[in-house]
Amino acid sequence: MSPVTPDRPSRPGGVRADDRPVDRATPARRVPAPRAGGSPRGRAPLPVAAGVAAGWAALTSYLPVVIVLALVQLGADGATLGGALRTALAGWLVGHGVPLHTEAGPFGLAPLALTVLAIWRLTRAGVHVSRAIGARDTRSPRRALLAACAVGIAYALLGALAAVLVGAGGPDASPIRAAATFAAVGTLAALVGATRITAVTRLLVDRMPARLRDGVRTGLVAGLLLLGAGAGAAGLAVATGGGDAADMIGAYRTGVAGQAGITLVSVAYAPNAAIWSTSYLLGPGFAVGTDTAVRTSEVSVGALPAVPLLAGLPRGPVDGLGALLLAVPVLAGMVAGWLLARRTARHAGPERARIVDAEAQHGRERPSRRWADLLVPAALAGPVAGVLLGVAAKVSAGPLGAGRLTQLGPVAWQVAAVATGVIAVGALLGAAATRVLTRPSAQ
Repeated sequence: MSPVTPDRPSRPGGVRADDRPVDRATPARRVPAPRAGGSPRGRAPLPVAAGVAAGWAALTSYLPVVIVLALVQLGADGATLGGALRTALAGWLVGHGVPLHTEAGPFGLAPLALTVLAIWRLTRAGVHVSRAIGARDTRSPRRALLAACAVGIAYALLGALAAVLVGAGGPDASPIRAAATFAAVGTLAALVGATRITAVTRLLVDRMPARLRDGVRTGLVAGLLLLGAGAGAAGLAVATGGGDAADMIGAYRTGVAGQAGITLVSVAYAPNAAIWSTSYLLGPGFAVGTDTAVRTSEVSVGALPAVPLLAGLPRGPVDGLGALLLAVPVLAGMVAGWLLARRTARHAGPERARIVDAEAQHGRERPSRRWADLLVPAALAGPVAGVLLGVAAKVSAGPLGAGRLTQLGPVAWQVAAVATGVIAVGALLGAAATRVLTRPSAQ
């Protein structure tokens, strides 16, 4: 008789402890098919996502205007809540570049602080819509453009509605102009966020030629450095004329809340003053009315409106140590060129150094090509900075009423032309000097 084998304990599922686990094929998980709108199941439909994101961007950029203008009108007689909301809606339209037609003449001087806030919120709207349709990290330009256009269309509808509401009992604004402007601003701003979250920006940067990429980066750096210098000069000028600015604010007789509101309105126009100051440093200057000019070589102004920011206007042409301001744009270009040379040398790496050494030993070194990798981006920095500063000058200018106040701000093409030349020369000087001075240590 053979011994009886006792029953062995079994594992859950009927598999005995001494048996090997049976390899069973795991069924493939079914991935839900994408919907016709491009988003998988569980995602928000594109129209809904775009409408919610655009509405939230509009609300978060409109509420600060309501608060500021409510403070301004707090001490005014006959001020109503409906009037304050309508006035804030008009200011919101102006902040997007939509001009108003009032009894005092056209009003189109956009407070750029509000413009920057609106653009930032629209950029976030592009990010949220791209996530909602499942386009994150897809590297799909089509889906990024789809999300941006959807935000732009929704934002255009809100802009047209705002123009209709403003025109019902206040200044006149064209709904067609508002829709077109809001569509352009909304689409472009949302496209920035959409391309970033979908990794399209990374894809474009990777495919861009190295010289072009370095030139764009250097031009943006130079332009931002110059705008920073302009902002510093404007702040110093306003601080110097702080007594006159305080007298202007006190002359409004609106109480503490009203004066706080006027101060906040001035802060909303601070980016405009920074751009005008940048144009002043470059040379073209700006106008504060018809037949006026504020330049480093001349200051010709007449009667000015009681605006606190204008208290910092120069009294006359620069002289003495003030002439050093003329070197600021060139220095900004040189700093950008210096950063370009350092970045180029750092990214060259040991592999490139070995190749250059091997070419030098065989008499085949090509220094002209290596210089071109540095000087071509430095030269491209000029047009890039010129476009940036020209666009900034364009959006910072506009009319502030009829008569002599129809022309305020710099002339865009003059700023762009001068900035292109000055930044290109400065970047070339800075890059070449850095390369020459650091070559011995590199070898």
